[in-house]
Amino acid sequence: MAQACTPRPHRRTGPTTSPSPTSASAPTPSPAGGSDAQQPHTEDEIYVCTTGRATLWTPDGSAPVEPGSVLFVPAGEEHRFVDVTEDLTVIVVFGPAEHSRKPGR
Repeated sequence: MAQACTPRPHRRTGPTTSPSPTSASAPTPSPAGGSDAQQPHTEDEIYVCTTGRATLWTPDGSAPVEPGSVLFVPAGEEHRFVDVTEDLTVIVVFGPAEHSRKPGR
């Protein structure tokens, strides 16, 4: 479930040989009333909201999103932004680096 502003322990499965670098994406805008069709990622994600208002939905619950919100979504969890009431801009940090856990890498 997405977590707002409070860290929580997250258990990794499989061996880890060394820390992997993280990656961040440029601010990602979503217009008010827009839809978010993203698919689960293979990496953990941290979202930092810089502008706008919405709700981050997961199958286990939802969290409000507004400027200053910091949200954590574990790898593989289905999630999307819904109820975008003001143009939304978020910065996304992936850990480890985005696409580094995709099969064949």
